[in-house]
Amino acid sequence: MARTQKQRSGNIDNTGFGANSNAEGGRLVNPDGSINLKKTGFAIWKRISIYHSLLRMKRSHFFLAILVFYTGINIIFAAIYFAIGVEHLSGIDQSRSTFDEVMSAFFFSSQTLTTVGYGHVAPTGMLTNIVASTESLLGILAFAVVTGLIYGRFSRPKAYILFSDNILIAPYKGGKALMLRVATYKNNHLTEVEAQITIALHLNEGGKMVTRFYPAALEIAQVNSLALNWTMVHNITEDSPLYQYSLAELTEARIEVMVYIKAFDDHFSNTVQQRTSYTHQQLIYGARYVPMFERSPDGDYTVLELDKISAYEPAELPDTIAVSSAQETGR
Repeated sequence: MARTQKQRSGNIDNTGFGANSNAEGGRLVNPDGSINLKKTGFAIWKRISIYHSLLRMKRSHFFLAILVFYTGINIIFAAIYFAIGVEHLSGIDQSRSTFDEVMSAFFFSSQTLTTVGYGHVAPTGMLTNIVASTESLLGILAFAVVTGLIYGRFSRPKAYILFSDNILIAPYKGGKALMLRVATYKNNHLTEVEAQITIALHLNEGGKMVTRFYPAALEIAQVNSLALNWTMVHNITEDSPLYQYSLAELTEARIEVMVYIKAFDDHFSNTVQQRTSYTHQQLIYGARYVPMFERSPDGDYTVLELDKISAYEPAELPDTIAVSSAQETGR
């Protein structure tokens, strides 16, 4: 009971998340740093920013969206040309099949949209020329927007931080500590790197499940340069919200560790940030990370092995012998 009272006095309420555990669905923050939240009550075009969605979506999805948009516009205009009549498109052989005429209208549309204009097919008549002029204007505007989006995606500052797959409860200074490891995986250089960790615990208080948030103090919360890997350490002392918690209790409390990192990127000359979270299923109780960098064979440089960022080995804790994960315990 004393432990519960101590934890309640240390919780924070400015995280932006609610305290009602029964209203939550799954984890609070996704591994990619996005908030695990869906908004309703407004029309979808009011809730979604197309610009931000196109900037943040995966590269493959982005180019697929461009392809779908380009193909869809051409299909629409090809249908308009075909409805007006392909006889108003000089250069199309009308003796061919209907399918060939439709495809000729489609390719004329693509040439007009991109303002290529090979000259083999040309519009005749006022209505056809109006449609072609409108499509040319739409093409100029569309490709200007796409060019801006590509530049925005290319130039948008990004931290490129690699997080370990798991968090560990490891032996530390005769006791225990919560640890996680990060490193940069691109050839960028981050300086003035700051880290903050918030721990969410779902607790039963008076028969009601509530979510409490606690700041987890790091022994080193800022490093001057993230040249190699950085193992963040939260020492589990009497001041820690995890003090005297067993693996079973952490699993029952559905612990979630939210990590926020802010740094300065020398290449962009701008501040970048990245966040992620770990759930109780990613917690390894009784382990330590293995080294992930070593001297090169010729001794001229240091080798950072990024594939080892999540590598760990069993380590005996003061109150445990076997290594197990919270996921295995919950089964």
